[in-house]
Amino acid sequence: MALKLNPLTLQSQKFPSFGFPNVANARSSRVFMASTLRSSSSKEVENVKKPFTPPREVHVQVTHSMPPQKIEIFKSLEDWADNNILIHLKPVEKCWQPQDFLPDPASDGFYDEVKELRERSKEIPDDYFVCLVGDMITEEALPTYQTMLNTLDGVRDETGASPTSWAVWTRAWTAEENRHGDLLNKYLYLSGRVDMRQIEKTIQYLIGSGMDPRTENNPYLGFIYTSFQERATFISHGNTARHAKEHGDLKLAQICGIIAADERRHETAYTKIVEKLFEIDPDGTVLAFADMMKKKISMPAHLMYDGKDDNLFEHFSSVAQRLGVYTAKDYADILEFLVGKWNVEKITGLSAEGRKAQEYVCGLTPRIRRLEERAMAKKVKQNRNVPFSWIFDREVLL
Repeated sequence: MALKLNPLTLQSQKFPSFGFPNVANARSSRVFMASTLRSSSSKEVENVKKPFTPPREVHVQVTHSMPPQKIEIFKSLEDWADNNILIHLKPVEKCWQPQDFLPDPASDGFYDEVKELRERSKEIPDDYFVCLVGDMITEEALPTYQTMLNTLDGVRDETGASPTSWAVWTRAWTAEENRHGDLLNKYLYLSGRVDMRQIEKTIQYLIGSGMDPRTENNPYLGFIYTSFQERATFISHGNTARHAKEHGDLKLAQICGIIAADERRHETAYTKIVEKLFEIDPDGTVLAFADMMKKKISMPAHLMYDGKDDNLFEHFSSVAQRLGVYTAKDYADILEFLVGKWNVEKITGLSAEGRKAQEYVCGLTPRIRRLEERAMAKKVKQNRNVPFSWIFDREVLL
């Protein structure tokens, strides 16, 4: 989560967004094989042999953009977070666990249950599995997301077991999210429909690559990002649940639905944090909101790579867009929802810069929808089939 220049204008730089249409042909120059950014030429970098050389986005990375004095705001909110954010966690003993939805390996009927699961999965088309695998890989990169939250100034877990409300939230949120990848991974493994080794490679690449949603160690930006992203994953998992039901796999629909419910609960917590920031510091928060939207909200898995396809994330996103799992319309809808949720249009007493940011954010949704319409009209003429290693290199229509 990085670069901040003028938060009130759309940049012409190309950054992949969470399902947002590739209006400007995003990532046309985004990849070179290197584990660190440097000033040498891309050709020189490509010649460097390293044991791990994942794709990286090329842009200026900004760190610690929040003024140090604002750290005190988050320290002062410790008790508030304890009473208003931790309540959105569930006690472990009351949480569902992956095993609740999977064949019981200790049961005499285990093999029959697996056979039944595999029979149900035969009715599901390849393009659905591409979306499900992409969602699962995103969930499995959880170590990166906890790491990202622990980069945020003023709210990070300073010791790894800090008793502060912010640290407790981050660890417990991670623990709840950890079940999502576990459950989807085991289901896909048992289905026999996917190439698990290629999927496992993709997960390893993704965790090794990390993520840069461009939040600059700034919790204002970080919590706006998580508010948006949790709602996006709620929508995505909800739609995979709907499609699974349409294809006759009610158990898979239940799995995706229960994960979506977790994402919705987590969204509630993160949007509540930003709502509080708007109450305490409306000027700083609206500027952060505009800045984050200017840069676009990138999917946590935007550096996805399987060792073969340099444009894997774009291809996965295109399939999700076509199936209606997560679309550019959803992106615009989420922005519209958050603007309304936080009553951005009604904020008063802003500075001149804050008013410009307010105007920018409140006027952005129709601009995005116009861009979406143009991009979709163009895409209709460009549909093509692409092989996915996750499904044994079978081709799927983008």
